[in-house]
Amino acid sequence: MNNRIKVGILISGNGTNLQAIIDASQKDDFPAEIVIVISNNPSAYGLKRAILADIPIKVIDHKLFNHREDFDSAVSIELRKADCELVCLAGFMRILSEQFIDEWPMKIINIHPSLLPSFRGRNVQKQAIDAGVRIAGCTVHFVISELDAGPIIAQAAVPVLKTDNSDSLSARILRQENHIYPLALELVARQTQGEPMSTVRTNIPNAEEKLISLY
Repeated sequence: MNNRIKVGILISGNGTNLQAIIDASQKDDFPAEIVIVISNNPSAYGLKRAILADIPIKVIDHKLFNHREDFDSAVSIELRKADCELVCLAGFMRILSEQFIDEWPMKIINIHPSLLPSFRGRNVQKQAIDAGVRIAGCTVHFVISELDAGPIIAQAAVPVLKTDNSDSLSARILRQENHIYPLALELVARQTQGEPMSTVRTNIPNAEEKLISLY
């Protein structure tokens, strides 16, 4: 597919959501391509996933910077060098500075393991279980300066079982994260290409239509 949207992905760890996007982007009709993977963690396993897929990598260790803004500037420079048009956060364990977000307005996508606007921040599965909710899930959203508050792109619902603890619920939510992140990126990439919302189609199995919403 010609004229794919160029995407940079920021990671810090294992990279299962990165792998899901890699797998999706290998399809001929997928509208985005990963042009660089950047990690703040030199030992992140996600870097190996990128190497195996022949995707350029860059390690920018945040510990080498005295100020968050300096680290963010270094990341932004590498994204610009790769001609990125969109930025995906895939398990990137850093809060971005307002400076960085302003430089990439409505171009940064994140996935959060709750049905936003409920349960922002960290330890969200524990928050959900403690609150006694029966439905949890995950949300792909645009990043703005307010934490976990940007416009929602896609959500998937996951039932909370009576036997759940934070680990078991997290594992089931992660499986849905791996599914909806590529769908959300596809939606945003096609819109970036100028395709009208009404004509955008993504591959959602019928059995999951009631659990997944694309906005």
